[in-house]
Amino acid sequence: MDTIASGDSMGGSGDQMQVMDFLSRRVPIETRPEDKDHLRGALDSFGRCSEDDQVAFVEKLLSLMGHDQHSRVCSTLMPMLQRDFISLLPKKGLDHLAEGILSYLDAKSLANAQCVSREWYRVIAAGMLWKKLIERQVRSDPQWRGLAERRGWIKYLFKHSHGNQHQNHLFYRKLYPTVVADINAIEENWKNGTPNLQKINCHSENSKGVYCLQYDDTKIVSGLRDNTVKIWDRRTLTSTHVLRGHAGSVLCLQYDDQVIISGSSDSTVKIWDVKTGDLVNNLLHHCEAVLHLRFTNGMMVTCSKDRSIAVWDLASPTEINLRRVLVGHRAAVNVVDFDERYIVSASGDRTIKVWNTSTCEFLRTLNGHRRGIACLQYRDRLVVSGSSDNTIRLWDIEYGTCLRTLEGHEELVRCIRFDSKRIVSGAYDGKIKVWDLNAALDQRSPANQLCIRTLVEHTGRVFRLQFDEFQIVSSSHDDTIVIWDFLNVEAPTTSGVANSSDNESNPESPRMRTALGSIDA
Repeated sequence: MDTIASGDSMGGSGDQMQVMDFLSRRVPIETRPEDKDHLRGALDSFGRCSEDDQVAFVEKLLSLMGHDQHSRVCSTLMPMLQRDFISLLPKKGLDHLAEGILSYLDAKSLANAQCVSREWYRVIAAGMLWKKLIERQVRSDPQWRGLAERRGWIKYLFKHSHGNQHQNHLFYRKLYPTVVADINAIEENWKNGTPNLQKINCHSENSKGVYCLQYDDTKIVSGLRDNTVKIWDRRTLTSTHVLRGHAGSVLCLQYDDQVIISGSSDSTVKIWDVKTGDLVNNLLHHCEAVLHLRFTNGMMVTCSKDRSIAVWDLASPTEINLRRVLVGHRAAVNVVDFDERYIVSASGDRTIKVWNTSTCEFLRTLNGHRRGIACLQYRDRLVVSGSSDNTIRLWDIEYGTCLRTLEGHEELVRCIRFDSKRIVSGAYDGKIKVWDLNAALDQRSPANQLCIRTLVEHTGRVFRLQFDEFQIVSSSHDDTIVIWDFLNVEAPTTSGVANSSDNESNPESPRMRTALGSIDA
């Protein structure tokens, strides 16, 4: 006490007296009865005060208390500040709000949430939140949608689906990890599994190649060198319709739910009724072979060996008018693609040209390939092209820069497609290669890790392919269409699987010959 009294560090005699008063205060051990009456009166008055006055009063009280009292008050306040509003909402008849809040959780968070308390579990179960989470995934993710349809559990989803059969909460809780495991298995199948193969023999007296194709769950539509368009049943793999009318090879086609539009070496574009197979229109504009075409949303773009690109307005199958002709390429225009922003074309002159879709104005040229370009796909800002220089190039369409060059094919890269995960290419070397798109876009990824695998089954040049989350469908100069199924894979054997990356499996394996054909050593 002598040190405190004699020191000058406390800031003056007034401050010293306050500290002394504070330290000398003693809280009574018991409250006198008359003081208890005063406290009850104060509480009654407290309830009649405004919120601001109540807060000011409590703050004053807290300033008069010691540290131990502050600790006890804090213990009382903490539960009040950490209220379980999810559990409180149902007690006020607001179950739907509690369910709505928890429905925003992802799968991992939802699994954790149902372990918080019995009430949270009840809210999640009663709200069928696992069912709703699966339904959101099916609506937004094509892979989930495809699995739901192929595995049959879509009938347990959505209120108005055909043959809807509702299950309890536990069914959907168990279904979610089952689906995730299925998806992981499919991804592994793309890398290492032996795909289940189906083959359609398209050979006819005059045929020597299937130049183009498109497919859905029920049919495959193909264009052949024998001048026909043939439609195949996916279940039986038999031909259901043969469309005759072209006087030359059918080099390109596309269909929707109304029409099939085909282009031919006879220089014409023909429009067929997709249901009946009847020819409903014939367009004669190009003076040489029509090499490629695309149509969507009332617009079609065709390109030709005559070095030109034609832009068409599609009012109806019978009312199709030429809007504009684009010229600029110095050799045959082999492929076109477009969206609402850009038309993209590629040519034997080694260039890719970009045009404004609305005005048809030429914008820029992408240079880099050393030989003619045979194929490309364009989506968002990315263009992927394949060339007779045996390479694949990835481009940023906005800046015209080459992002990556993929090497691995031994001959002309004839067809290419990509989605959000993979690039799949087919070439005149008879091989189909699967590439990791995200790795290809990452400059840090080593070149030897970009090709996931090589698939060999065709005995001739690969002309065209398409793929989705579960399969590749390809066509070839060997007169076959091959369906590579990565959903329903063959059981693994000791002989290995088809070509992980570019390291081919044992070519002498009988199973390998049966499943994937001859493999070059």
